[in-house]
Amino acid sequence: MSLANVIDGRGIAEQIHAETSGRIAALKQRGVQPGLAFVRVGEDPASQVYVGMKERMSARLGLASLTRVLPETASQNDLLKLIGQLNADPAVHGILVQAPLPPQIHAPAIYAAVSPQKDVDGFHPINVGKLVLGDSTGFLPCTPAGVHELLIRSRVKIAGAETVILGRGNIVGKPMA
Repeated sequence: MSLANVIDGRGIAEQIHAETSGRIAALKQRGVQPGLAFVRVGEDPASQVYVGMKERMSARLGLASLTRVLPETASQNDLLKLIGQLNADPAVHGILVQAPLPPQIHAPAIYAAVSPQKDVDGFHPINVGKLVLGDSTGFLPCTPAGVHELLIRSRVKIAGAETVILGRGNIVGKPMA
């Protein structure tokens, strides 16, 4: 017996976009221009595409965005300095560091350097800890949060369901579990 549900992801995405645009417009009416910073190290083609998609969505939703690109040869200290500047910038409300990072850069140190209040990827140890403890006041990793939102908006009953989670990485698998 199949219990498959077809989820209208595109329709749900449009609802979320409309809601988000409304929230952004309300902030702007109060004099707050939400700002998002994208950080990329190197010229990885997939990373260029992903950041480009995020930039276009930011513009569509009315977010101010800026992208900072460091060369592939950048040191960890170069990236930490940039993150420090973005953390201190009051016009930047969120920071996304695009993975993958080159091998000379220790990703966990970079994620820990992003202010937990600006860590929209949910990778800072404080936000990870909140996730593990079931505290939803921190930022959640985007993909698992998106999947959860799709299930809720589709009225899929999660409690007591048998599920399979493929992968055990820090970005999707572990947070989904």
